[in-house]
Amino acid sequence: MLKRLKKVSWVLMLAGISQFAMAEGAANTLEVDSEVGRGGLPVREDNPHELKVCADYDNLPYSNGKQEGFENKIAELIAKDLGKTLSYQFWYDRMGFIRNTLNARRCDVIIGTVAGNDMMLTSKPYYRSGYVFVYRKDSGYDIKDWDSPDLKKGIIGVVGQTPPSRPLNDKGLLGNSRPYRIQRDLNLPPSFVIDDLVKGEIDVAILWGPIAGYYAKKASIPLVVVPAPEYEQENIHGKEYWNISVGVRKRDKERMAQLQDVLDRRHDDIIKILDEYGIPHVPVVVGDDIEKKSKNKGDVIPKFE
Repeated sequence: MLKRLKKVSWVLMLAGISQFAMAEGAANTLEVDSEVGRGGLPVREDNPHELKVCADYDNLPYSNGKQEGFENKIAELIAKDLGKTLSYQFWYDRMGFIRNTLNARRCDVIIGTVAGNDMMLTSKPYYRSGYVFVYRKDSGYDIKDWDSPDLKKGIIGVVGQTPPSRPLNDKGLLGNSRPYRIQRDLNLPPSFVIDDLVKGEIDVAILWGPIAGYYAKKASIPLVVVPAPEYEQENIHGKEYWNISVGVRKRDKERMAQLQDVLDRRHDDIIKILDEYGIPHVPVVVGDDIEKKSKNKGDVIPKFE
């Protein structure tokens, strides 16, 4: 009986505490700021003399731990121009990258993201690139567009669920394609699709320009790189070309103003870096806002991370 009374008393006490907490909560609502950092973890103190960049430790041509990528070089240029010390927070660029780096305040700047990315505040685009066809020069192929007959002759390597999948599907070419995972196996180098092309395991690769251009330039055999035609008018999910910007947290307007000034003044130097790395690029299309276009057409565009 005594145990039962103790149990009842304990339940009543918990109920009372719960009601008190609810009453207090009405006056003192817990507010969570998603941009302060991850819950339970200390928040890094901002250093005005430091340019802290969020980057991947092993993702050439963009960046690596030795700072050999083209985005590393652009970051160096920006830091030197601003008179700041350059440092990094490395994290694998895959699902959760922005959440665990920029929004956790472990770093302050992402050097390359799609312009208008609604997860952050983005600069004016500083370059634009797109998908490309890559094939061995000795293949004799002549591929210029999605209707090229030579696309039907061999195995096409394409990263699954990326924009080129749409025209390949529409043209009935998925049957002779080899899909690769959208998030690569980290045991494989970033060059793995071009490596398969060189080895003859695939005959054509359709890849994002910066990756294809860089590794084609470094390949052990001659490769042909041809820009793929835009497919946006046929289907918005087949959009092949994207403006690329620098990104910061949405509230970091002052930081963005400083970065934008450098991007504007040093634009020619940045383009020179892209060219040195073999990064295919085309003129920026002002106002190319895929989010607005998708809403107008009632489509849903995948988020970029």
